[in-house]
Amino acid sequence: MNRRPTLLAALALTATAALTLSACGSDDSPTKDNDKIAGADTGDKKSPSPSESASASADRPKIELPSDLSYTFDWPKTGDKEKDAVLADSEQSIKAVDLAIVNQDALDKAYLYYYEGEAAAGTEKFIQNYVDHKAGLTGSYRFYAPEVTVGKDGTASFSYCEDQGKAYVKYLESGKIKKTEVTAKSYVIYHTSLKKNSEGVWMIQKIVSQSGSAKCQP
Repeated sequence: MNRRPTLLAALALTATAALTLSACGSDDSPTKDNDKIAGADTGDKKSPSPSESASASADRPKIELPSDLSYTFDWPKTGDKEKDAVLADSEQSIKAVDLAIVNQDALDKAYLYYYEGEAAAGTEKFIQNYVDHKAGLTGSYRFYAPEVTVGKDGTASFSYCEDQGKAYVKYLESGKIKKTEVTAKSYVIYHTSLKKNSEGVWMIQKIVSQSGSAKCQP
């Protein structure tokens, strides 16, 4: 199923149904899961910074997330300039989506800097799901097992795993945090297709995800 790109399945809640946004790894959660996208922010030191791998002309958005969100990116530099650029921009794209959720803005400019076409449309719907339910994010995320391939035509494919076991949905009005049990579905694999634009930014064109991936299990 498509993660950010092909949109996550919107929560089907009736007018009388209670809000049941579960934490990450749950089937009806607005966060990451099968048809969900994994946004993450507050960066980590293990991946190259955008400034290291981007062209001087690219003016990337500044992303600042609240202190109750933390992220670990276990994808160190590869030594290949283009691959490291894909890793750096992918990290920022994940953070940008979480920033949009924090800002409760489905058209937040930061994530639109990294997403286009199908990926942008699906991500907008994913974020809007949180906005509609006045829900945010809290906890910690870990991203690992990166595999990146860069083509000579300015395109790339990137897959990675996400551990959502300690990430949760937070209701903004009540401040209540919906914690869920860690299961196999707490581990999600993502596959993205990217293309480098004229400014040297690797933009996400498509993205698909699968929760409970055997490859991502601890």
